[in-house]
Amino acid sequence: MIPEKMRQLLPEVELAPSVISILLCSSTVAFLVLKWMVKKLVQQRMREARRNRVRALGRMEEAVQQFKQENPEVQASHILSLPLVELVKKLKEDSLSPDSVLYTYLDKALEVNRDVNCVTDFIQECVHLLQEVKTQREKGLLNGVPVSIKDSIGYEGHVSTCGLGQYLGYPEREDSVLVKVLKKQGAIPFVKTNISQCLINYDCSNLIFGQTVNPLNHKKSPGGSSGGEGALIAGGGSVLGFGTDIGGSIRLPSSFCGLCGLKPTGNRLSSLSLSLHVCSFTSVTGMVGPMARDVDSLTLCMRALLCDDMFRLDPTVPPLPFNEEVYSSSTPLRIGYYDTDGYFLLPPCMRRAVHETRTLLQEAGHTVIPFVPPRIDYVMNELFMKGLFADGGAALLEKFELDTVDPNSCSQINCYRLPFLLKKILAFLTKPLFPRFSSYLNALCGVWSPKEFSELHAALMIYRREFLSRWRNLDLDVILCPVLGPAFTLGYPGRLIAAVSSTMLYNVLNFPAGVVPVTTVTEADEENLKHYTGHYGDPWDRRLRQAVKGAVGLPVAVQCVALPWQEELCLRFMKEVERLAQGQKKQTED
Repeated sequence: MIPEKMRQLLPEVELAPSVISILLCSSTVAFLVLKWMVKKLVQQRMREARRNRVRALGRMEEAVQQFKQENPEVQASHILSLPLVELVKKLKEDSLSPDSVLYTYLDKALEVNRDVNCVTDFIQECVHLLQEVKTQREKGLLNGVPVSIKDSIGYEGHVSTCGLGQYLGYPEREDSVLVKVLKKQGAIPFVKTNISQCLINYDCSNLIFGQTVNPLNHKKSPGGSSGGEGALIAGGGSVLGFGTDIGGSIRLPSSFCGLCGLKPTGNRLSSLSLSLHVCSFTSVTGMVGPMARDVDSLTLCMRALLCDDMFRLDPTVPPLPFNEEVYSSSTPLRIGYYDTDGYFLLPPCMRRAVHETRTLLQEAGHTVIPFVPPRIDYVMNELFMKGLFADGGAALLEKFELDTVDPNSCSQINCYRLPFLLKKILAFLTKPLFPRFSSYLNALCGVWSPKEFSELHAALMIYRREFLSRWRNLDLDVILCPVLGPAFTLGYPGRLIAAVSSTMLYNVLNFPAGVVPVTTVTEADEENLKHYTGHYGDPWDRRLRQAVKGAVGLPVAVQCVALPWQEELCLRFMKEVERLAQGQKKQTED
């Protein structure tokens, strides 16, 4: 009986490998079909998101037209011309109504959006918030002020897309702490603005909402990833906006669009319910911060946000109210300065802007001292890039299993997709001729063991001590330095990620840093650009020259830096730079 039974079972045993093969093939096919179906669903959601935006903007238009018909006497041009501080004053004394201000900015935002494609969503709740603001007994510091927010800042009922189709269909369940505090202060969030796909480069383009262009020159990028904010504010469609910054995403749009922007110390403002980045990062600090037309607007904003509501809603935020004494001090400053970090030489107009500002500060009675930031090539690759892509870019690349890569991000993503061994081989082969690119490829290999992770963290601490030691040896209060600019021609930011060395440094160090426009590109700057060779004379230097040419008349900014938790000193320095630059401009015009 037993042998007979075994003979009956033998054919089944012999068939087992075939069955396994069939099962494996079936599973593979099922997986591929499922993946194809999910991608189709993502594409369908993207089409629906675009239709939803058209409908939202239509509702926005209807609300504006109804208000204009009922209130033909509103002087829109007067409202739009008011700086934030003056606007708040007039709202407080009731010489302007919150209705007229909100609907004027709604109308202007629609106009700017038609011009540059910067608005992704209309926050219809602003109409109800308007009624609450009008009936509030206690008026906040931003009472009745319309504010715009970046796509990635959480707002209940609205999607934070991060420029990815797979995030569509998942609206936020509650407001971010930032939005909650803004509402407590009487501000009225009214639109969300466009970003770069995945927030990974400093352009402003994604496959859901398309390309945002610079309102000052449509051939140029507004910067990114907070480029929609930069374009909207520069176009006059918002008086105060908010972006996020992991490597320059507030400061670069501010530089490209001629605005003032502040990147605070990490966690000086709450980051709860914000999508700061979709990569895995270890040594780079991201944060949220304000963007506006002038420094006074940033200062008023920080006064409003650094309040008990912020500290109560997010207990991880240090309870440090705005320090008026530091901000209003008139004591002369000791200012370190540099016009290049030694890694990426910026265009002639940028170095001119730093030196002209340095001269103005010296003439105003401040002490200005040369400063050399240590080892920026090391920081850029071993601390910033390796810290940002500690997993070799795996978390980021996962996002593109369901989403198509935006053309403006292809250059970056293709580098991240290279196999580990190929990155190492290419890094070795290119080192003699293109050392910067070689180091960049090595950095993209990431950190693959607990020991390497620990070493990366230790290296970051050592570098911070080295930088602080150099700062303290010179007894500095603040630093004046360049910021990437002027605005790049469309398509170039994604192909020059290494050019952000001027901004990424202060994310690695976690220092507050702000941007202030001080001059514009001249014909002489454009002529000098023809002789630009950079520090290395490699393809990246040649590409930078191509990226910034044709920028005559566009704004050029400088960067102002202070030590951690000293936002008030940073703003005071920014205000001094702004005052001196405006005085010089007026004197030149006269």
